[in-house]
Amino acid sequence: MSGWFGRWFYTGVSVALLAGVFLIWLWQPERQVRYHSEHLLRAIENKNWARVGDFIAPDYQDQWGNSRALLLERTREVLRYLRGLRIESSDVNLRIESARGVWIANIKINADASELAAMVKEQVNALPAPFELEWRRGSNKPWDWKLVRVANASLQLPPGF
Repeated sequence: MSGWFGRWFYTGVSVALLAGVFLIWLWQPERQVRYHSEHLLRAIENKNWARVGDFIAPDYQDQWGNSRALLLERTREVLRYLRGLRIESSDVNLRIESARGVWIANIKINADASELAAMVKEQVNALPAPFELEWRRGSNKPWDWKLVRVANASLQLPPGF
């Protein structure tokens, strides 16, 4: 009986240690900022606005004067008309400083052919500067990251957008 118990005990301890090591690896700030950025882009592609809203901090502000509410409203309005939306990122770089992280990447947009899709693709895909998504850790929980700012030095939006 003790041999049986010992084997299961050590198997359980080994599994717990492996799970702990995996979680420590998964919860590294660099990995969390990368995953949050990728999951945000997938939520936008899928037009899952509740999920998109979950990523954005209440005090969000960007270079175009958007608050959290304005960003969600305007993004939903523009992307409503894009069918088959695909967002691709390339040349991804990360900068982590304490409880802040910046995801920097070139973003390309593809969508099914339409006049609006052509206009959005022309505007975004030609940008020479990368997008910067700034994330802030919201608590001591290693998975609690919120988007606080988006910037692109080359992207000029019309007034009121």
